[in-house]
Amino acid sequence: MWKRLAEFCGGLKMTAVSGSFLLLSLILLAAKRFADLSLSPFLDPAWGTVVISGYPLLYLAVSRLVRQRWISSALLISVAMVAALCIAEVFAAGEVAFIMAVGSILEDKTAERAKKGRNNLIALVPQTARVLIEEGTAVTEREMAVSELRAGMKLRVLAGEILPADGTIVAGSTSVDQSVMTGESLPVDKGEGDEVYCGTLNCYGSVDIVATQVGSDSSLQKLIALLKEAENKKAPLQRIADKWATLLVPIALLIAAAVGIVTYFAVGNEDNAALIRAVTILVVFCPCALALATPTSVMAGIGQAAKNGVLIKSGEAIERMGKANCIAFDKTGTLTLGKPTVSDVVSFGVCSREELLSAAASVELRSEHPLGKTIVKYARKQGVTLAETEKFELSAGKGVCAFLGGRRYDCGSRRFLSEKGIFPTDEQNFVLSKLRSEGKAIILTACEGKILGAIALSDRLRPTAKETVRRLHALGYQTVLLTGDHREAAEYLAAQAGISDVRSELLPEDKVKTIEGLQRQGCRVCMVGDGVNDAPALKAADVGIAMSEIGSDITVEAADIALMDDDIEKLPYLCVLTRSTIRTIKCNIALSMLINVVAILLSSLGLLSPVTGAIVHNAGSALVVLNAALLYDRKFIKKAEGL
Repeated sequence: MWKRLAEFCGGLKMTAVSGSFLLLSLILLAAKRFADLSLSPFLDPAWGTVVISGYPLLYLAVSRLVRQRWISSALLISVAMVAALCIAEVFAAGEVAFIMAVGSILEDKTAERAKKGRNNLIALVPQTARVLIEEGTAVTEREMAVSELRAGMKLRVLAGEILPADGTIVAGSTSVDQSVMTGESLPVDKGEGDEVYCGTLNCYGSVDIVATQVGSDSSLQKLIALLKEAENKKAPLQRIADKWATLLVPIALLIAAAVGIVTYFAVGNEDNAALIRAVTILVVFCPCALALATPTSVMAGIGQAAKNGVLIKSGEAIERMGKANCIAFDKTGTLTLGKPTVSDVVSFGVCSREELLSAAASVELRSEHPLGKTIVKYARKQGVTLAETEKFELSAGKGVCAFLGGRRYDCGSRRFLSEKGIFPTDEQNFVLSKLRSEGKAIILTACEGKILGAIALSDRLRPTAKETVRRLHALGYQTVLLTGDHREAAEYLAAQAGISDVRSELLPEDKVKTIEGLQRQGCRVCMVGDGVNDAPALKAADVGIAMSEIGSDITVEAADIALMDDDIEKLPYLCVLTRSTIRTIKCNIALSMLINVVAILLSSLGLLSPVTGAIVHNAGSALVVLNAALLYDRKFIKKAEGL
């Protein structure tokens, strides 16, 4: 009950009511000074502020002291508030309580973040599976709950279905979209003997698999476990005032007591001079400006980022980003556009480039394979005429064949053609090897057993990627590429982007281990990614950045920061902004401490009373807020572009 009451009083609406009482008290205080108005302290409207904003502080101070043995800033403020009330300075007591209430609300607003990403990931797990049961020579299908699956069971997965377990294909062939695990933009052709992962999509073609890892041992469930573990590793950021409170409380009490004693013996205690000076010191010593130094700067930084298309979810994210010195990139969809396109049409001299493209696109016209569709789309865009084919045949996950003008054409992978006894020459192999070294997927086209040429497809580097990496290097950041793609593709693209440190062929758990290894080397790692497979790495990193427009909901929820317009060009701007925000926070802390020192000296000399001390104290808080607010309109984008 007491906790709920504290939460109610500390809410935005009640704090606004509290502020109204304090404003009315200030008006009456001014009238009392300039219009000779007499008002009993017991009728001061600031009592409303003391009760509403003071109770949450008192509850927090007592609960932390009793339950956690923690001396917090709330304790010092409570002491000052009670001391001010003891000498009938109600306005001063209400002022310090109200300022702390405002600071608490500002900080809470920066810390709100949703945590539904893990639930979205869990939703990827199928509820049922088709289990093949062999009874003699007969084989029957039975639907079974995924929770009942056991390793060694034979499962059938149809086109368009999610794989319910990790396993090995024992019959059939297909293409599997395994971007959920590896981040690869292209579906991967799979045949007998190949491994498949739980949670990945069977694009087309029915396959039978033998389950190897089920339930909590499956790849998808391990991915979910990684998310949970990485989440638990992140402790919430402590308020800077609370970090200092252990020292501030005894120091404030000692200084107040010392000033009171010295004043009593030096000038006597006429009109309670010693007591008033001691209480004034407690009032000005309250770390209100110190408490506002962080949340106000954070709010300004978050607002500045939001108007420039960057969503920062918390103050902790700003702090960690401002201290990062290493940026790790996912490849597909982050450094690249995430959309495979035709990059090369290479004729081997038997026909022209246009004839090769026309033949390949005509044969692929009825194909459902994503690469085949891409070739058809490219051919139409180039104005190439497509012809109708006959006797179209599809080999799932391998290739297609059809008759065109009475001649047989085969289009597909090198393995598909080799199964038909069609092999490239040494000269052709040299060209194909060069294309593979550039990380490109290759579709070969053959006519009547003779290879006509190759069509290569690749994921293109973002136009801004190279310049972004250069600017990050200019800011002093180390850059690393983490990808599930094979080594040649990763190294080729990294060289284009200007990244020298490349880690390839990584599954989600490998990315997490790589990040943890970098952290052990002293790096503060920022991870940038867009796929579900990146979510554990985003959580494991000191700060995670998601590509929001094309990134999955899971990735965005796992990240601390999201690029709303899907533009990595904003990364240097984000780095400049967060570093400046950290500098502003440190400047505000130094400023607040300086104001406190000056106010303590003036209070010790009797030049400030509890009320004037509260006003000076308030002015210091306002100065800190003003300095933080200047962050909002600074031209950080121009500064980043000028690197």
